[in-house]
Amino acid sequence: MDLSRKERRLEAIEEQGLWPFISRRIYRHYNGTHHAWQSRHHRKGLSAFEPLELLPLHVLIRFGLWLPKDLNWWIGVIFAFGSALFAAGSVRAIGTSLGRLQSPDPNLIQSLDPNLIFFAGSIPFTAAAYLQLFQAANAGDPAESDRPAPKHRAVFGWKPREIGWLSCALQFLGTMLFNINTFDALLPGLGWLQQDVAVWAKDFVGSILFLASGYLAFGETCHTYWAWKPQSLSWWITFTNLLGCVAFMISAFFAFVPKEAFHFNAALISVFFTLLGAVGFLAGSLLMLPEAGDAASNGSSSPA
Repeated sequence: MDLSRKERRLEAIEEQGLWPFISRRIYRHYNGTHHAWQSRHHRKGLSAFEPLELLPLHVLIRFGLWLPKDLNWWIGVIFAFGSALFAAGSVRAIGTSLGRLQSPDPNLIQSLDPNLIFFAGSIPFTAAAYLQLFQAANAGDPAESDRPAPKHRAVFGWKPREIGWLSCALQFLGTMLFNINTFDALLPGLGWLQQDVAVWAKDFVGSILFLASGYLAFGETCHTYWAWKPQSLSWWITFTNLLGCVAFMISAFFAFVPKEAFHFNAALISVFFTLLGAVGFLAGSLLMLPEAGDAASNGSSSPA
């Protein structure tokens, strides 16, 4: 029987979400069956159930080790690479600040310049953030059953009423600011005011965008302002990512360069929290691989 488009639509009978967004719905199908919809699972092409409810973590890790045809897998790998570079740059900067990493070879020092490592790390951050935004922009309509995939892909999209898209968009803007400010930090001979304008201001705004994005992503998995869901792999991904965003925000506070130097090593504190943030992002990125493995094990992986 050829059903009309109106008949194929699903009826929402229950809704949850971080106000004013909806991140979870219970739908009634036109044939009378019910099914749950979650915005993160929908836009990433994941199964309806949480991965940890289906398989143990070590099995999911095995599934997620090599999935080069899966967009979720690439997002996790590229984010992990950028996070690792930020962690390496932080370790280098801390060692330099403490006077424990010195070398008579100026070329080696230049090659290990923390700012250069940070700039290199900001590039994969932006690439992965864009892939997430692209994925969110092209997520289909959950209220339609058996709807064909769109023929034309959106480059950025415009879905400010969807919590997942807005989170991805804010994160992408934040990564672009990190691209600029980490590049500006490489410029020689910057005075305190130039550092604040060219480097710190962009870092501060970028960190605010990251924090807003991280909380929206966390609220998307909680379906409210806060929830404790240790059985949920998606919750762990967004929770560790949120911790990384908080650490980056604290780092930005201490990165301010005053006209008169502080009576404490603010730069060292800033870099330490950058390291903590990078570790949080790295953990969340690596957990995205078994999440992608869950999709692959259920035959619902999203092609890159």
